[in-house]
Parts: sequence; C-alpha cells; structure tokens
Amino acid sequence: MSSRPLVLLLSGPNLNLLGTRQPEIYGTETLDDHVTTARVAADAAGLDLEHLQSNHEGVLVDEIQGARGRCAAVVINPGAFTHYSWAIHDALAALDCPVVELHLSDPKQREEWRHLSVVEPVAAATVAGLGGDGYRVAVETAAGLIAG
Repeated sequence: MSSRPLVLLLSGPNLNLLGTRQPEIYGTETLDDHVTTARVAADAAGLDLEHLQSNHEGVLVDEIQGARGRCAAVVINPGAFTHYSWAIHDALAALDCPVVELHLSDPKQREEWRHLSVVEPVAAATVAGLGGDGYRVAVETAAGLIAG
C-alpha cells in the first residue's frame, strides 16, 4: 500500500467514447490516453491516481462519497452531468478535500446550455479548453492545492 496522497480522477458519461466521438471538438486521443497523461503527472508530483469512468450518475456519487477521508483531491470531468447533476454537486460539496473540475473543451465557449456548471461552485479550480493537456494541468493544479 502506497503512502503517497491519492487523487481520484472521475470521468462522466460518454467519455469512454473519446477518440471517436466528435474528434473535431474532443480530439482523437482516447480516455485511456488522457488517464495515462494524468498518471504521469500524478507520479511526477508524488501522488497516486485512481480512475473511474461511468455513464451512471449514482456510480459517480458513490465514488465521490467513498473519497471522503481517503483521497487528497478529486479531479472530475463530469461530462453532461456538469450542467444539471445536483446529486454530484452535493456529493462534491461534502468532500473534505479539494475538487478540480476538468473539461477538454471550454463549455463557456460552446452552446449556451453548456455555460452553466453546477460543479463549478464546489470546485477549487476549473481547467477547461486545453484538450488532452488539461489532464496534466488538472493533476498539477490538484497537487498545488494539496500542498497548500
């Protein structure tokens, strides 16, 4: 068992389709590619990283609740749940560690319905619009927040 702080990386609905889903918006890298980028960044920062992707809101809520007292930070790309999942908002609000919201594209530069994030009010930081490099930046941001 590692003694390094743990970052939980969560990926919401449809992110399992990255690489083939709207590559003109989300790029051609797969979710596995992005998770690898996040793991490298975590390792460089002296952190361990766990990842879970789910298309199911309740699974993500359960995972967030399970992070309480266990994780040093949570990085979450909530996908479409960004815009309406008050259940995810409430679970994140109950955490005792920093939250970093992550998006490949910049939702505020897209369709108007994407401009609202119910995650943003409970996140210590948001990383958006950096494509796959956002995974590195989000983990580095989490590392900075952990360090204080």
